[in-house]
Amino acid sequence: QVQLVESGGGLVQAGGSLRLSCAASGRTLSNYAMAWFRQAPGKEREFVACISRSGGGTHYADSVKDRFTISRDNAKNTVYLQMNSLKPEDTAVYYCAARFTAARGAVVATLSEYPHWGQGTQVTVSS
Repeated sequence: QVQLVESGGGLVQAGGSLRLSCAASGRTLSNYAMAWFRQAPGKEREFVACISRSGGGTHYADSVKDRFTISRDNAKNTVYLQMNSLKPEDTAVYYCAARFTAARGAVVATLSEYPHWGQGTQVTVSS
C-alpha cells in the first residue's frame, strides 16, 4: 500500500505561485502513474494534471494549462505541482493520487481510476 502526503499549500495573492509536493512511502513511486485533483467548496473533485510513471507523459485540465506544471522525481519518491499565475478560482483542497500501472507511458486523468489518495492540502488565492 502506498501512502501519500501532500504539502506546500497556503494563502497567496492572485498572480502568485505555489509549489505543491506529494511524498510517497510504502512503495516505489516509479511503478505508479500520478495525478493531482482539486475540490473547491460545494463542488465535485476535479482533475488538474497527471503524469506517467516515467515522467515523459503529462496531461492537464484546460483550466490550468500553461499555468501549472506537474513533474516527478522518482529517486525522491515525490511528485510536484508548480502553480503559477494563480487565480481566485484555483482555490481548493488539492489532492495527490496514485495508480499502479505496468505501462510506463500511461497518463490517467480519470478520478475513479485512482485507488490511492493523500489527505489534501489547502490552496487559497486571494483577489
